Amino acid sequence: MDFARKIIRYFARFAHLCINLRTLDALKAPFKVFYYEWVSAEFKSCGTHNYLEGFSRLLGGKYISIGSGMYVGKRVVWEVYKVEGFPDGTPSLSFGDNSSFGDEGHITCINKVQIGNGVRIGRKVFITDNAHGASERKLLDMPAIKRPLVSKGPVIIEDNVWIGEMTCIMPGVTIGRGSIIGANAVVTHNIPPYSVAAGNPAKVVKQLDDNQ
Repeated sequence: MDFARKIIRYFARFAHLCINLRTLDALKAPFKVFYYEWVSAEFKSCGTHNYLEGFSRLLGGKYISIGSGMYVGKRVVWEVYKVEGFPDGTPSLSFGDNSSFGDEGHITCINKVQIGNGVRIGRKVFITDNAHGASERKLLDMPAIKRPLVSKGPVIIEDNVWIGEMTCIMPGVTIGRGSIIGANAVVTHNIPPYSVAAGNPAKVVKQLDDNQ
C-alpha cells in the first residue's frame, strides 16, 4: 500500500510540473458544461450564465426555478417534497438573478422558499420551511423520521441580503431587503429591511438608515 501511494505521489508531482491548475481547469471545462446542461434540465426553469459546481443531493427539481447569473457551490443539497394533503399545494423553491449559494449548503422545502436577486449565501447554510412533526406529545413516541412533515410558513429572503457562513434560517421567516445575517446565526423571527442581525436566536444589532 505504501509503495502504491509513493508511485501515485510521484506521478501526481510529475503531472503538476507538466500541467498547472489553470490548464487543469481548462481540461475540466467540457465536463462542467455537460454537468450544467444535465442538471439544469431537472429544474422547472433555469436562466442563463449560471455556474453549478455540483450537488450531493437534488430532489424535486421540477419545483425549483433559478434565475440568471447564479453560482451554486460544491456538495450542495436541495430537497423539495410534495406532501400529500398539504394545504398550500405545490411546493416552490426559487432564486432570482445574480445570487450565490455556498458549498455544502442545504435547503429543504415543502411549502415555499423564495430567494431574491443579488443574495449572497455563505458556506454550510441551512434553510428550511418545515420540520418532522409539531411539538405535540402524541407525536413524540413515533420515530422522528416517521412524523408528518409540517410547515409553519414560507421562507422569504428579499433582494441583496448577505447571509454568513453556517447560518440556520427556520420556517416562517422573512429577511428584509439589504440585510446582513452574521455567521452562525439562527434566524427564527422576521428581520426588518436594512438590518444587521446575529446570534442564536438572531437579533437585530444594528439598523441602517439612508444616512449610514
